[in-house]
Amino acid sequence: MEHALPPVLSLDIGGTKLAAGVVTGDGRIHGWQLAPTLRDEGPRRVLSRLFDLGRKAVAEAGVPHVAAVGISCGGPLDAAAGVLECPPHLPGWIDIPIGAMATEAYGVPSALENDATAAALGEHRHGAGRGTSTMLYLTVSTGVGGGAVIGGRLHRGAAGNGGELGHVMVRPGGRACSCGRRGCLEAYASGTSIAERAREAIAAGSTSSLSAIELPTAEDVSLAAAAGDVLATEIWDETTGALGTAITDLVNAFEPELVVLGGGVTRSGARLLAPVAAAVARDAMPPAARAARIELAQLGAGVCVVGAGAVAHDLLSGKTDA
Repeated sequence: MEHALPPVLSLDIGGTKLAAGVVTGDGRIHGWQLAPTLRDEGPRRVLSRLFDLGRKAVAEAGVPHVAAVGISCGGPLDAAAGVLECPPHLPGWIDIPIGAMATEAYGVPSALENDATAAALGEHRHGAGRGTSTMLYLTVSTGVGGGAVIGGRLHRGAAGNGGELGHVMVRPGGRACSCGRRGCLEAYASGTSIAERAREAIAAGSTSSLSAIELPTAEDVSLAAAAGDVLATEIWDETTGALGTAITDLVNAFEPELVVLGGGVTRSGARLLAPVAAAVARDAMPPAARAARIELAQLGAGVCVVGAGAVAHDLLSGKTDA
């Protein structure tokens, strides 16, 4: 049973925040800790602080020991080798053997996983996706990441970085994406893109209540759209349209029972979910459309920590997914 699994330590490395917590077999976080990444300090100092944060989490959780360490971080990475290859949110972090470093720091086995893939596993096992066989997860935040559970198994792909759902093409030849292509979902639905499009339009002379805000954010755009601002509504409609297009294609390809949407942009709730779900219901192939539910994630800010814990528990139980 899941609750019989031993406690594990989970570490999450973001571009702005570090998180740590002890995760038990029921997916609950104990001893939750947060700290700024301060990525300009470089990997040695950041990881030293991260490992100290983990020790504090273990102490505050009140457990005698943890059986393994799970680590969540944006890729590209080599999960099998436990190496961060060149994550763009951590400039200068090239071929960092974080798995071996964590094992040395804590004296227990470690497992590394892409943050969005870990989040997908966390939501499948302990969140919105419990009980489903095939589930897709998209995190709509600074970027757009994703992960897939197919037939009850986490899909990692041949090179270990599968599930890059944010790089589905929605506007061929469109806006530049961080991956180097043009027109990816991330270039239209991410919080970064939403804010950029608002700022570009205001700079080009568009009239909007957003012009009173020095640097409007994606949340500002969402709120202004809800209040009827014309420019914000256009940007928001373009955003939900791109998400609807991408998820329709994914639903046609995978025919999942559930698509889970998480990340900061989804704090807008029904303003995001309703038009996306309506687009999928309207445009997906009828059998796939009838089968798929579109829902918001349940695990909130702790999703990557819960997911990294699930990865560590799988390491201990000998589970291997495709």
